Amino acid sequence: MDTTSTHSEGLVALQAFDNPTQAEIAKSILDCAGIFCVLHGEYLSSIYAIGAFPTRLMVRCEDIDEARRLLGER
Repeated sequence: MDTTSTHSEGLVALQAFDNPTQAEIAKSILDCAGIFCVLHGEYLSSIYAIGAFPTRLMVRCEDIDEARRLLGER
């Protein structure tokens, strides 16, 4: 899990996915729970080799603990 900060609206990377479909599923779970999230790099990860450009699921800092809980992360 990558929790590196970005300059994009105070968002942090909750998780990185090699498979953009898995990233979309995780985003859907958070969306349904009312947690704002965005995907970064989903198009690059589908064009280039697996792992070259992972899709990052980004959430607000204040939502990271709840997002981890919902996705079953530690």
